[in-house]
Amino acid sequence: MNQDPSVREAIQMIVTALQGQDRIEQRCHNMALAVRQFALLPPTAPDSVYDEIWSSLTLDELRVPALSGIAAHQSHGDAELF
Repeated sequence: MNQDPSVREAIQMIVTALQGQDRIEQRCHNMALAVRQFALLPPTAPDSVYDEIWSSLTLDELRVPALSGIAAHQSHGDAELF
């Protein structure tokens, strides 16, 4: 790897941005899943059911293979850096 500090810093910034995008993608996926489940509940559903839905969400994108690294595989029209 290049020893130039500015190149190393740029690489770290890119990696951090991709990880952040993965987290955002996962949060959106989880929110959509939760909302679909909430929509199926009757208005009289107890709070414990809502709590159970929230607690069932996976908040670590590295544990969800379909979401791990998803930012690097999106079709976004930007120039490929790697």
